Amino acid sequence: MRFEELLEQVGGFGPFQLCNVALLALPRVLLPMHFLLPIFLAAVPAHRCALPGAPANFSHQDAWLEAHLPREPDGTLSSCLYFTHSQALPNTTFWGADQSPGQLEGEPSTAPCPQGWDYDRSEFSSTIATEWDLVCEQKGLNKATSTSFFAGVLVGAVAFGYLSDRFGRRRLLLVAYVSSLVLGLASAASVSYIMFIITRTLTGAALAGFTIIVMPLEMEWLDVGHRTVAGVLSGTFWTVGVMLLALVGYLIRDWRWLLLAVTLPCAPGILSLWWVPESARWLLTQGRVEEAHRYLLRCARLNGQLVGEDGLSREALNKVATQERVVQRPSYLDLFRTPRLRHISLCCMVMWFGVNFSYYGLSLDVSGLGLNVYQTQLLFGAVELPSKLLVYLLVRHVGRRLTQAGMLLGTALALGVSLLVPSEMGTWSIALAVIGKGFSEAAFTTAYLFTSELYPTVLRQTGMGLTSLVGRLGGSLAPLAALLDGVWLSLPKLAYGGIALLAACTALLLPETRQAQLPETIQDVERRCARNDCLCEHTHVGMSAQVPDALGRMQRGRVCMLCIWCFYASVHGHMT
Repeated sequence: MRFEELLEQVGGFGPFQLCNVALLALPRVLLPMHFLLPIFLAAVPAHRCALPGAPANFSHQDAWLEAHLPREPDGTLSSCLYFTHSQALPNTTFWGADQSPGQLEGEPSTAPCPQGWDYDRSEFSSTIATEWDLVCEQKGLNKATSTSFFAGVLVGAVAFGYLSDRFGRRRLLLVAYVSSLVLGLASAASVSYIMFIITRTLTGAALAGFTIIVMPLEMEWLDVGHRTVAGVLSGTFWTVGVMLLALVGYLIRDWRWLLLAVTLPCAPGILSLWWVPESARWLLTQGRVEEAHRYLLRCARLNGQLVGEDGLSREALNKVATQERVVQRPSYLDLFRTPRLRHISLCCMVMWFGVNFSYYGLSLDVSGLGLNVYQTQLLFGAVELPSKLLVYLLVRHVGRRLTQAGMLLGTALALGVSLLVPSEMGTWSIALAVIGKGFSEAAFTTAYLFTSELYPTVLRQTGMGLTSLVGRLGGSLAPLAALLDGVWLSLPKLAYGGIALLAACTALLLPETRQAQLPETIQDVERRCARNDCLCEHTHVGMSAQVPDALGRMQRGRVCMLCIWCFYASVHGHMT
């Protein structure tokens, strides 16, 4: 007996599963509000050197500013330099008190701002850039806040992936909630840049628990036919968080209060864990039959299934537990011990790096589209809704693998075409940015669903932790890649598109999981891959059985180059 048979008895999709998805919606809403928070938290408003006598109005440039600030190559007044001696303008006789007209001959000398900067407070009352002057020579420190945050997510993904496979999903979800709340409050109370970047990095590590635990905890209670619906629905909560961030950022313009607003919802999340069930699949792999029996009975009761105390016999549960019990503790090395699991892990690592790198590269760069930051964020969030619908249709009818590769390819094409569009064509630039964002979000949604179905229950959290680790490495490098525009303006988009294209090609090497049961053990993965992915691994006796089998697998896309040769050889009678 397999766990799917037990799930059929208690109901594989019903009020119990819907309640579980609803209880786990809060982490999915909070994640984008933290991950994309630097759009508002680290925003850099218009600024210029703080000089005595400078006008307070940023909306127009008067003669005083023309005399004291040099112009950039694009014609705007410099934000980082000032004239060491004020300059005379045409038809004026304006000089500094200690300067004569003779000093204006030759190239005027400039210097960095000596007394800090004045900031335009019309859009943001306070950000970390205005709090600690993270502009001009210090702008790299501003980008480093996003990089350090995602580095924390990277480390947290490894820790939570391993620990939740060892100690359980529900217990580690509580740890993620409590630590996210405490560290988020500490970040909002930071008194220095160093304190902020340390607490923000640790917050990223805590939030990684949400990314690793929530999706598998939902999937492990669902039957095969409803995993797609729940996966896309869970992804929709992410979109709600993206759009909600635009609203909260618009209403709260101070970075401390904004950070507090996206952190405090963790408190009701802690209380909601009272009703969140532990994964019965995981409990059985650990031999904890009594707990699994209790949760299965609760599932049957809420789903209206007529299963009494003896309906799910402990003998049946013990048999399932004996089949699936883990003898050794899960280890990241287990992901590379067997050939098929090693192949899956390596491909997923490349795929997740490309998904994160392109998604956060597009999401965090909201400038240059001719819209303010709030409009851009709302537009980027709104485009994710149709992308979810597209994913739902494609993964059901086309499959996970082709959908994943297609969405990444669409992201790469949108970025590539945008490089060919002149900057004067603002409407086309906005359209391509929105299309690219939609494709990248679709790739992200598919990646969560696809990866959770590839790994066995005994290593699902560990595998998700590994792929999330590599993915967050891509997310941490995405803000730094934006600095490449100093080398060549188009280089960041070229990097995002190129990596997305590489990830699309890699996704085609993974096995399809549409309508497949979730594997429970490593042996299940090896058997399923050998049976479904490669004809050459189980040669049939007799050509009559082999050729139709080859045709079927080629039509389903589950074939390697060696299989194609085997099919060709079988047809032409060269293979015994």
